[in-house]
Amino acid sequence: MTSTPPDGRAGIDAALVKRLIAEQFPQWSALPVTPVEVDGWDNRTYRLGDGMTARLPTAAGYVPAVAKEDHWLPRLAPALPVAVPTVLGRGVPGEGYPFPWSVRGWLPGGTARRERIGDMPRFATAVGEFLLALQRCDTTGGPVAGEHSFHRGAPPAHYDQETHRCLTALKGRVDTDRAAAVWDAALAAEWHGAPVWFHGDIAWGNLLVAEGELTAVIDFGTSGVGDPACDLVIAWGMFSGDSRAAFRRTVAQDDGTWARARGWALWKSLLVLSENIDTDEQLAAANRRVIDEVLADHDDFA
Repeated sequence: MTSTPPDGRAGIDAALVKRLIAEQFPQWSALPVTPVEVDGWDNRTYRLGDGMTARLPTAAGYVPAVAKEDHWLPRLAPALPVAVPTVLGRGVPGEGYPFPWSVRGWLPGGTARRERIGDMPRFATAVGEFLLALQRCDTTGGPVAGEHSFHRGAPPAHYDQETHRCLTALKGRVDTDRAAAVWDAALAAEWHGAPVWFHGDIAWGNLLVAEGELTAVIDFGTSGVGDPACDLVIAWGMFSGDSRAAFRRTVAQDDGTWARARGWALWKSLLVLSENIDTDEQLAAANRRVIDEVLADHDDFA
């Protein structure tokens, strides 16, 4: 059983959200405000009544995503095979809170924990089909990958220095020679394709399921137009065996794209592991597993 995180992270709590709603959306002021069970890092999300959520960035670096999602989600939604958030209200700074924020429609379903998914290869195929539909969306005027997407959709070389710092810090604790070879292969596999839409954070917490099936994708804060390799990281973060093979078949990407995807997965796992290896055994083990599977995937497919 998962408990709701303590309220108040980043100085945001239910009382603040209640005041913002009362001030800016008085028609909803009588509705209860409660923290959601799974709360992301970039934003704090609260359930507003039965049919809405309030979503507030936790720091200035996450603010550009608010206007980006407000503008693009309604344009992308008709072309996608599952639901995405609907924008119902656009909040402004107030009550001591310094950033713009938004009110969204509530999407039913639970986050994609393994125990909620009946057929993992089928689910992996559905995720791949969502990505293909997203990539077919019109990119005209779309936000080109860069700082707003935390450089997802751009070459992984942006994180080269950070990756090498992590490799140095983890020397003797992971197979840094093999990891360096995977990273070098990712940098060498330059992307020359036509820009497409990418989500930027395809992970279990941003995928909703009901009755074992994918029903919605949320949190497009790191989305943009560019290289889709970053959206393949879930191949090692969540899938394995038959489900990974089903995902790989569905997305039908070339070897270079998979090499860059391994680089994205490796960078993030090395970073999280280097920060938590001696303090959070569970998180460290999860990221060690991803690193090991990325290295094995490189050996099998490179």
